[in-house]
Amino acid sequence: MAILVTGGAGYIGSHTCVELLNAGMDIVVIDNYYNSKPEALNRVKQITGKDFKFYECDIRDRTGLDKVFDENKIDAVIHFAGLKAVGESCKIPLAYYENNVSGTVTLCQAMADHGCKRMVFSSSATVYGNNKVPYNEEMSTGEVTNPYGRTKYIIEEILKDLYASDNEWSIALLRYFNPIGAHETGLIGEDPNGIPNNLLPYIAQVAVGKLEHLNVFGDDYETPDGTGVRDYIHVSDLAVGHVKAINYITGRTGIDAINLGTGNGFSVLQLVHAFEKACGHKIPYVVAPRRAGDLAYSYANPDKALRLLGFKTERDIDKMCEDTWRWQSNNPNGYDN
Repeated sequence: MAILVTGGAGYIGSHTCVELLNAGMDIVVIDNYYNSKPEALNRVKQITGKDFKFYECDIRDRTGLDKVFDENKIDAVIHFAGLKAVGESCKIPLAYYENNVSGTVTLCQAMADHGCKRMVFSSSATVYGNNKVPYNEEMSTGEVTNPYGRTKYIIEEILKDLYASDNEWSIALLRYFNPIGAHETGLIGEDPNGIPNNLLPYIAQVAVGKLEHLNVFGDDYETPDGTGVRDYIHVSDLAVGHVKAINYITGRTGIDAINLGTGNGFSVLQLVHAFEKACGHKIPYVVAPRRAGDLAYSYANPDKALRLLGFKTERDIDKMCEDTWRWQSNNPNGYDN
């Protein structure tokens, strides 16, 4: 029996592979390398000392998926694969709907036809839209401000409909907040293509000299220092949450939405200053206009994760920055070193 990890060579996927292997689970990984590198999986093997099967496969490729399921006894799927950049999704929305939504439908069809009805889905706090913080799982969803977030919302609704039509399914919808950090070895971390879309990799590339300065989008929000406040969670904590979610969906049926966050918010400038402490020098930044759709606050109520999964984060903001700096300073060009 094995866990199929789609998008397993990606940032969160690779860290989750480490935690699954360390927990004694067998894994099979698929990835199309659109926004990931083969070297990430080599380093997962280096960290864990364990091997696993890999297929270069796109989730939209039904023939490729059937081959994976035919050749392996898959017990459950952790589904990371998908396009993930908010800004890009506004420019090419059809690609996001075709890849994320249609790809997930194809994956679910393959799972059903092979008798595999357990899934942990990589969702997002973006489904909450402009709700009042802290976000809890009972809040309404769907008032999403960009196509990326809308694909996550649509997929959640598809999976709810799937369970309603067939109560043999067991599904966890994990709503992430802001994953940052890297594995403590410095061997794997976030390696975005081109200019980073997310805050911490951008800060890290400024710190290592690849980028000249950080743009802080807006310093006039109604927050303590005027910059946006987010719930940052260490990627290794997030990965542990997936192991706990796999254990939770095993031996039961149902569908649950579960926040994975710390329940604490840190502003952009607080994160900048924490990273300055980690790297030992100043991070130059300039204030730019607000971006459309950005919120002043976004952070989780993490109580349900504790209650259902026994999950609670362990790593603080300083640890997140220290581990990111170790990764970035050891790998200034990411996996292309």
